[in-house]
Amino acid sequence: MMENFTPVSALVGGLLIGIGSALLLWTNGRIAGISGILGGLLRFDKSNLGWRAAFVAGLVLAPVLVSEFGPGIAPVKIDANIPMLIVAGLLVGIGTRIGSGCTSGHGVCGIGRLSPRSFIATLLFMATAIVTVFIMRNLPV
Repeated sequence: MMENFTPVSALVGGLLIGIGSALLLWTNGRIAGISGILGGLLRFDKSNLGWRAAFVAGLVLAPVLVSEFGPGIAPVKIDANIPMLIVAGLLVGIGTRIGSGCTSGHGVCGIGRLSPRSFIATLLFMATAIVTVFIMRNLPV
């Protein structure tokens, strides 16, 4: 079941995420955790508003630009209804608050800094994802 296996684009994407995270840390001394960046943006802290807005704009605009101008990128199809997406978003937000960060903050930046808390958090994220995929693909829901 590997029809969507794209190792080259995954490698390039991973390298770009790592480079971007390292640059943000080296230039601003900030961790590239999406929940923390977005949370700071929503607090309207004027001293950090510029780079946070640019970061979030890049997250939103990059996929739009790639899908518009990229070579043969398949459109993303979301099969969930709006209420389900809202509930999922709220659960993710609650989880990032409880877990003191999101998958990008712990998985990319925390592990890169050898944070024991981030190693544990990332292992829990991955285990939960594996169990969820197993349930959704193999058990009647």
